[in-house]
Amino acid sequence: MHPQKNKLLLSALLLLCTPTTCLAERADRDKPVHLEADQVQMDDALHISTFTGNVQFTQGTMLIRGDKIVVVEDTEGYKHGTSHGRPASFRQKREGLDEYVNGYGERIEYDTRAETVDFYGQAHIVRDLDDVRGEHITYSQKTEIFQVHSSGKTDAKALPKRVRAVLQPKHKKDAEKKPLSDSLPIKPSATLVPAE
Repeated sequence: MHPQKNKLLLSALLLLCTPTTCLAERADRDKPVHLEADQVQMDDALHISTFTGNVQFTQGTMLIRGDKIVVVEDTEGYKHGTSHGRPASFRQKREGLDEYVNGYGERIEYDTRAETVDFYGQAHIVRDLDDVRGEHITYSQKTEIFQVHSSGKTDAKALPKRVRAVLQPKHKKDAEKKPLSDSLPIKPSATLVPAE
């Protein structure tokens, strides 16, 4: 690829990865985790629970769906969930906005300690009008920063898979129309007399 095109793609991805003031819903991390499934197998000794069949993992506004979700709890109570699906899906409200981050992948891993969500295999994230695709996407709920990776070459003859992004322009809020400071107002003058 031409070096200039590489720079443009890198610039576009950096813009997407710039932190914003709008974060994932902060109250979600303090909410309990709810799981629903057709079947569950729990191993209390190892702190591993396996949910299968139309599984829903909910914590506040965050929702992860998949065919199977395995949840491992550590000694401090943090959970690591791995969801498998075709595709598995993720949705979470953004802090202070009526907008959601939506994501998809063949496998989704959620870490409550790090507050990260990883999407693997045909990963796809949509935030507002921005759309990002790659083989592996890491999403930080703390910062709303995405890291997007291609899979590299699948074999010696194949081209490496590419990261794809569609970034929409961000519109500023409607600003008040103010007169230009350099312009002079036109006012009638009492000292000028019309010519005869």
